[in-house]
Amino acid sequence: MSELGTPRTVAAPELLAPAGNWECAVAATENGADAIYFGLDSGFNARARAANFAPERLPELMQFLHHRGVKGYTTLNTLVFTDELPALQKNLYGIAEAGVDAVLVQDLGVARIVKQICPDIEVHASTQMTLTCAAAIDMAEQLGVSRVVLARECSLKEIKQITAATRMPVEVFVHGALCVAYSGQCLTSESLGGRSANRGQCAQACRLPYDMICDGKDVDLGPVRYLLSPQDLAAYALIPELIEAGVCSLKIEGRLKTPEYVANITSHYRQAIDRAMEGLSVQFTPESQREMELSFSRGFTPGWLEGCNHKRLVPGESSAKKGVLAGEVIAKRGDRLHAKLHVPLAKGDGIVLEGDRAANEEIGGRVFDIRPLAPAKPPALRSKSGAANPEPAADDRKIGGVVEISFARGLIANADVFAGQKIWQTDDPQLNKRLRQSFTSADPMRRVPLDIHAKIELGQPLRLTVSAPDMEPISVELEYQPQVAQRHALDLDTLKKQFSRLGSTVYDLYELSADIGEQVMVPLSILGQWRHAMIEAVEAKRLAKRSHEIQPQVDVGALLKNVSEASQTSAESKPILRVLCRTLKQLRQALDLGAEHLIADFHDLREYKQAVAWAREAGRHLLLATLRIHKEGEDGLFLNLAKHASDGWLARNLAAIRFAQKRNIPFVADFSLNITNPLSAEQLVQWGAQRVTASYDLNRDQLLELVAATPPQWLEVVIHQHMPMFHMEHCVFCTVLSPGTNKTNCGRPCDRHAVKLRDRIGSEHVLHADIGCRNTLYNGTAQSGAEAVSGLLQRGIRSFRIEMLNDTSDEDVKLLITLYRQLLAGELPASEVWRQLKAANRVGVTRGTLEHPRNPLAIL
Repeated sequence: MSELGTPRTVAAPELLAPAGNWECAVAATENGADAIYFGLDSGFNARARAANFAPERLPELMQFLHHRGVKGYTTLNTLVFTDELPALQKNLYGIAEAGVDAVLVQDLGVARIVKQICPDIEVHASTQMTLTCAAAIDMAEQLGVSRVVLARECSLKEIKQITAATRMPVEVFVHGALCVAYSGQCLTSESLGGRSANRGQCAQACRLPYDMICDGKDVDLGPVRYLLSPQDLAAYALIPELIEAGVCSLKIEGRLKTPEYVANITSHYRQAIDRAMEGLSVQFTPESQREMELSFSRGFTPGWLEGCNHKRLVPGESSAKKGVLAGEVIAKRGDRLHAKLHVPLAKGDGIVLEGDRAANEEIGGRVFDIRPLAPAKPPALRSKSGAANPEPAADDRKIGGVVEISFARGLIANADVFAGQKIWQTDDPQLNKRLRQSFTSADPMRRVPLDIHAKIELGQPLRLTVSAPDMEPISVELEYQPQVAQRHALDLDTLKKQFSRLGSTVYDLYELSADIGEQVMVPLSILGQWRHAMIEAVEAKRLAKRSHEIQPQVDVGALLKNVSEASQTSAESKPILRVLCRTLKQLRQALDLGAEHLIADFHDLREYKQAVAWAREAGRHLLLATLRIHKEGEDGLFLNLAKHASDGWLARNLAAIRFAQKRNIPFVADFSLNITNPLSAEQLVQWGAQRVTASYDLNRDQLLELVAATPPQWLEVVIHQHMPMFHMEHCVFCTVLSPGTNKTNCGRPCDRHAVKLRDRIGSEHVLHADIGCRNTLYNGTAQSGAEAVSGLLQRGIRSFRIEMLNDTSDEDVKLLITLYRQLLAGELPASEVWRQLKAANRVGVTRGTLEHPRNPLAIL
């Protein structure tokens, strides 16, 4: 690491800022972003609720960005359904024509389409692709990916291991909201309300309150209600270490935030990066941190960058914007508060008196007046109603210490306000005004530096070369031949003064050197013409259209036809039912019931030895399931699975596929690979998958569209399961049931306790921890696709799966295997399967994602 005060010799990382609309794009540009990322309002971006950008204005946006020396990345980072692929192709044509610098993708098939249609455009793998190790990145590289956005759950130590093991440039989030679930692995919004996070429609169920049930009893959580709501990431102090780790881009979250937020956070991280590159300490003053928190904050943490500290990440007492702790209440006097402030406030500031947000007990409003509280201040005059009549404040000066704060009449008069109650500042109009000025000025605040070398000789044309950070040197010549000076010869200072007059252009003179002949004279008017000629040449060069070449012979329709006609082998005449068991006892019972195809997904890896032995003895086919997440240093888990020599794996991540390829282990790709279209399915088959599990983001109609366009023998469909909603690095067991902070000191309460979380409508969802100490919250209500089976059979699907939970009873295991076996054999109609399941399951059963469109507001 560079010593303090010694400038770094490595390249400065890119500062990448969010832009949910035009004002945000300008705010990011003016405040120092090197690049912005944004979505189109035509879809395929993971922030559907942002204003986004119209495709027809994309050329205008890119010209603005390139004029200012800023790159623009378009997000195509959602899963794409089969019938949407032609629209995606149309979007891609517009993106290429506009000269977008890169696209961010989640979907494997989308990455393939981009590189086939437009080979020279950069493809960045979104954090939605859930890349957490070098092996997974190697797989992404095969798709033509040229940069990956690592999962937010990667620590600095893990990032260093990744950058040391791969040549792929990596991008890391450094500021903003944190999802409690791995991006790309959250199915909560889909499961509860039919609005998928993988489609840009997250309902933020993680920000809602939950109760905990441990071993059948409610846990007294006190004020801790928001068990799944992380505080916000703020990693400015870690920027030097991220630079040393080789991170190429530092990313700010916030496409749903205001332009003032974008201006605020971007400017602070610009300062932090610049200081780090100069070898200086990156520490903000309390005032700077206050300003950042005021734009938006649920409380700042380093996220996972310093490793897991579950209690610090999720304190659990709030999920809303908190702002800045400003002080405490001393007493209430009608509509006035006496308070002790740690942070000065002014008239017009927004404040909140802390209360239970879940019970709607918070009180908030604007400061009507604020005055220092003198020791012998007389009581305020009262109106007939008993409310105080505050005089208007003389000005908007910030006042701290012991003060009297007035509010709008009636706001707090009858409120339960008490001494010691915390006061939070949530808004600062003066700050917002200053931030707006940073991106609404008529003249550009952020300018492109020019480096000029001029050559001026007697009797020769005026010549110069000029370069910019994004422009190779160009030559500019003016047909004027300098004369011998009679009085004042041209000197370097005069030349610099003239070429510094760049007015309202976007340019700034960074450096000027010159070879000036002796006693040369050039009139100021000629120097002005030369300067204007230079600007025109620079503009022509830098604003030249940067369109990407499109391959017109590549058509999505033709690609889909190739897939549908691939390897059309005859389907199995008899459908196959695979049973996923999560305990050794369930596996034994399934074997005894005659199940021929099984999957073991156990918490205790030591039990796989017995499972494989039983399956071999019975002559049954058994797959072992990998974890959904694989990080650097965890290859021992793969080696453990491999040594049991089962019939194959259920591979749940790209690293597992990579390992299976190298060891010639047969594998089935699971739902977590997010396959929603035939081109993504084809990619996994080309990588060696025997079958591909259809994504849980597909409803019945979308699933049937996928089946119709894909060789049916490629696909496996899960027809009974408890939807795995949140899959998290965060451990709720550790946070609530242990004095520890992570897996090194928690005592593993997950091994001893059965835990459920109860949501606001009373549903109880099962919480499990895997061997990697990652938590999954399963929907407490089972999902059955029994009524979709007939249509799937007609279209040639022969591979079906049902899945148990750890606590699935012996009776339910028997019932599930029996009912679905009879259904697939045509011995029982779907309606009867549905009726019996509903009658037998005390918490109900739902058609879930395999039904027709549902009410997307149900979750709220």
